Amino acid sequence: MHDFENLKIGFAMTGSFCTFKQAFAQAEYLVSCGAELIPVMSWNASGISTRFGEASEMRERLEHIAGRKVICSIEDAEPLGPKQMTDIMLVEPCTSNTLAKLAWSITDTPVTMAVKSHLRSQKPVILAVASNDSLAGTLKNIGMLANAKHYYFVPLRQDDVRKKPTSLVADFTRTPDTLVSAMQGKQIQPSVLQI
Repeated sequence: MHDFENLKIGFAMTGSFCTFKQAFAQAEYLVSCGAELIPVMSWNASGISTRFGEASEMRERLEHIAGRKVICSIEDAEPLGPKQMTDIMLVEPCTSNTLAKLAWSITDTPVTMAVKSHLRSQKPVILAVASNDSLAGTLKNIGMLANAKHYYFVPLRQDDVRKKPTSLVADFTRTPDTLVSAMQGKQIQPSVLQI
């Protein structure tokens, strides 16, 4: 069991809906370790119903875990940094779309605003990538952020080499250890896992 007592974690979710179950499990674990979660969802994550669940159910589940309302707007995400509301920011899951926006400093969603606002204090941001395009068009953005200050990655692995050869998904179970390393200013190793 990790000790995250009084650690304020921005827990931001983007629209990789097939990984929501894993993300919620990590959110529950972080809270059980004493962390305070400040939940944020992109418009897609909070507004699109899929075969993995209704949008309202997903928002309600995260609110139940965190014990507070989900931030679902740019204007509500902006104060996170100025008000020092977060010690660390976790984007879990992080889609290729959000990854690209972060790499190119585009701030046009609640999650990208939350990250930008958090970064003004030069605090760590952890990305748990989940994308079918990671080893194709997205790879350059992963490379940019891997070399950027304050960004850290939950270790990645290919999830289906035959059917999705360019897909990478973070090993969400490594999230707590990634948090510990990032708080020490280090990228957890190995950052790419064997299948």
